[in-house]
This record gives sequence, structure tokens and C-alpha cells, in this order.
Amino acid sequence: MTQTDPHVIAHQEALRAPELNPSDHVAAGHITSGGGWPARTWILLVVLAGALFLDGLDISMVGVALPSIGADLGMGQSALQWIVSGYVLGYGGLLLLGGRVSDLLGRRRVFLVALGVFGVASVISGLVDVDGVIVGLRFVKGAAAAFTVSAGLSIITTTFAEGPARNRALSIYTVCGASGFSLGLVFGGLLTEWSWRATLMFPGPVALALLVIGMRVIPRGERTHFRWSQFDVLGAVASTAALLLLVFGVVRAPQVGWGAPATIGVFAAAVVAGLLFVVVEVRHRHPLIRLGILRSTLLVHANVSGALMFGGYVAFQFVVTLYLQDVLGWSPLMMALGFLPAGLIVAASAVRMDRVLDRVPTPVLMIFGFAAFLGGYLWFARVQPGMGYTEFLLPTIILLGIGFALTFPSVTAQGTSGVDDDEQGLASGLVNTSVQIGGAVMLAVITAILTSSAEPARPGALLGGMTTAIWVVSALSVAGLIGAVGVAWWSRRIRVPSTTSPPDVTADADRDRELCGQV
Repeated sequence: MTQTDPHVIAHQEALRAPELNPSDHVAAGHITSGGGWPARTWILLVVLAGALFLDGLDISMVGVALPSIGADLGMGQSALQWIVSGYVLGYGGLLLLGGRVSDLLGRRRVFLVALGVFGVASVISGLVDVDGVIVGLRFVKGAAAAFTVSAGLSIITTTFAEGPARNRALSIYTVCGASGFSLGLVFGGLLTEWSWRATLMFPGPVALALLVIGMRVIPRGERTHFRWSQFDVLGAVASTAALLLLVFGVVRAPQVGWGAPATIGVFAAAVVAGLLFVVVEVRHRHPLIRLGILRSTLLVHANVSGALMFGGYVAFQFVVTLYLQDVLGWSPLMMALGFLPAGLIVAASAVRMDRVLDRVPTPVLMIFGFAAFLGGYLWFARVQPGMGYTEFLLPTIILLGIGFALTFPSVTAQGTSGVDDDEQGLASGLVNTSVQIGGAVMLAVITAILTSSAEPARPGALLGGMTTAIWVVSALSVAGLIGAVGVAWWSRRIRVPSTTSPPDVTADADRDRELCGQV
């Protein structure tokens, strides 16, 4: 890449542009004001953030209802985890395709269609009794969520100019997503007291209401022209197959044996599917992932951190849900109230998080976020039968709330910063894919640990395999903390700017290439 590269020229010219008056809300198609937006802009944010809130809500809300679903339908732990994994696999497996389709087919169109599918599938899933059908509908919902998230995030990053305006929008957007994960435990407990079916059905009417509003406020954008050859369907199939086979192999291994031919065969098939995906991406003229984008150190770090953060959180939530309800005998309502502080902390962080992102580099925020996660997990590891709520769970919940409030927005902001508009769908799909893959794989690993334990759940005792599971989850936060410290040191050493600060226009072309994700 030379200094005449058009991407670098455009990037540097944008940095030399005169500063806009704060009263100017839109310039070159981007909203630039850091606040004071018109009502239509706020309604747009409500629709986009509301869809992400529902996605997070659905995962954690259904997690609370798992014991009730299992008791009613006669499903064991291995079968129950597929109600969560089915959603997460559809979500994570198709996020990359969702990002690419959004860039090519139109973000508004993709977002609205996917939101409608999500709403209809939610309503139907609450009306059926067959566990296989429920899991199938959960996969459909996850796939629809993949398209709403990819399209929704790219709508934000192409509507709001990079800097204070985008940070404000992203902080609201990501905090809503984190609030969905946290408050989903509360909603799940309340709804499960009435019926576990309500937890499956509740997101449906809300999604359909957002659809109606979104049709009026989401900008249409420019008309797109595309050819079917631009859709990397084979790449999407290969990546989804690799993920499905990997998780299936991990879940089945404790039952048939880790060294059994069936287990080895499934893992080998996952590797082959993964290699096929890489080959397809290298050869396809319009790949699902332009592999050159992975040359950005900050982007890769954001994706890895997202996987570690969400993988640990989903696995921990699964363990704690089973422990509180199956061992301690808590009702879903009691569990909802027990997790409420985390949801309140995450929701309250929306007030100041954009200002924090403006002032503090995202790797530094991740250091504090992963430290909070680690402290929460280690505190819970002390649990013994007979401990009160304030002794083993309340400090953990507070620390997890702080960790989510700091880490989730930082991952999203860092993962989409410095990327051209025509690849925002790819960048947003990539970071969300990493988050969901982390959740799917770690949920399968933790389920395997729990089901491999010979100790059944019984009152007055720890859940079989729970201690091992908590240490595994803690190790993920240690890895995330070490990575954040390393990237923060690297960023300071070479003077890489935060996600909100423009890079030095005198930097050489290679530096621009790395920060912008160009090849």
C-alpha cells in the first residue's frame, strides 16, 4: 500500500476537514452532534437498541426458565442446553452473512425483514410442546437476530459520524444490549412464575411493535445494486457447519467418550468445515470475511475479548441458574430479584458511558472490566451450602454488572472503529460473531463438565462439577485481562489513538492501514 492509496487519502482528508459547529446535526450523511438530536433520531436509536435489547433478553431470560422447561417436557441438562445453544448457534453462525447481506442488499430492508421473522418465530415457539420444534424455532430466532444485529449496528455506524456522536449512539446501543442480558434474568424470573411459555413468547409482540415504528424512522439510504454471485453462501454454510459440529462434539463427548471414534470424527469434520471456510474466503470475489481486515490489531483484540467475555458470562449464568434453582430451591422470582443489581448497574451506565469512551482508551476500560468479571467469579467460587445471599451472590452480581458495563461497549466501539462505511456490516457482524461463538462454545464446555460429574444435584450440596466450571470461567477472564493489558501497553508504546481520537495525519501508510483495517 502506498501513500496514494485512496483509502488513506480519504482518511487523511477527513481528518483535515474543519471542525463542524455543534449545532450541525448532519454532515455528509452522518449525524455529527454529540447530543441534542431531534426526536426522530432518538426514536431511531430506540428501535435499533430495542432490537439488540430483545436479542440479549431472549438468551438470558430463557436461561432462567430452563429448569421449568425441563421439568415440564422431561428434558435433561444436555437437551436443555440446546434451547440456549440453538439460538446462539443460529445467531453466531449467520452473523457474518448478515453483515455482508446488509452491505449488499440494504441495511434497512434486512433489519426490518429479520425483525419480523424474529417476532413471528417468538410467538410460535411459545405455543408448541415438542422440544425438537422449540429448538428449531430457537435456531430460526437466532438466525433472524443475527441479521437484525449486523444491520442495526451498521446503520448506527454509518449514520453517526465517528467521534463523540457515534460514541454516544454506540454507548446507548451496547448498554441496551448488556441490559438485555442482565435484565433478562429478572424478566425471566417474573415470567417463569406465570409460565415458561411466556419467556419464549414475550419478545414477539415487542419485536413486531418495533418493526412498525422502524418502517417509519429508519432511513432508506441509497438504492443498492447487487448480483447473486456476491453472496458467499458456501462460506456461510461452511462456518455454520464448523460451529455446529464443534459444539455438538463437545456436548456429546462426555457421553460417548473423548477418544471415541464418533467424537474424533465430529471434531475432524469441524476442522474440515473450518478449512473449507478459509479456502472459500480466499478464493471468493466477494468473501464473507475480507481476511485483510484482520490485520488490524485493535479489531482482532476486540473480537477475542468479546468471545472471552460473553463465553464466561453465559457459562457462569447457566451454572448459577441450575445451582440456585435445583440445589438451593430458589424460585424463578427469587432468582430474578437476586440478579437485579447487575441489570440496574448496566442500565445506569448508559448515562456516562459515552463520555468515558471519549476519554479512556478501550483497552484500558477492558482491563477494569475483565478484572471486575474475575473478581465476581472468584468471589462466587467461595460458595458453600448455608451461605446467605449477601455472602456469596450479591458481591458477584455487582462485580459482573460493572464488568459488563465497561467491557461490552468497549468491545463494540473498538471492533467497528476506523472501518470504512462499506465494510461496517462486516465489522459489526464479525464482532458479534465472536461474541456469540464464545457463548456457544463455552456453554457446551461447561455443560460437558456438569454432565460428566457423577454427583447428582441435591439440596444442601454443591452442584456436581460446579467448582471446576467456575475455575474454567475464571480462566477466561484471566486471559481477557492479560490480553487487555498487553494491547494497552502496545497502544501506548506506538501511540495508537483511542477509538474516538483521530490518528495523527503524519503517520505513515502502514499505520493508517492497520488502524483502518485496509490491506
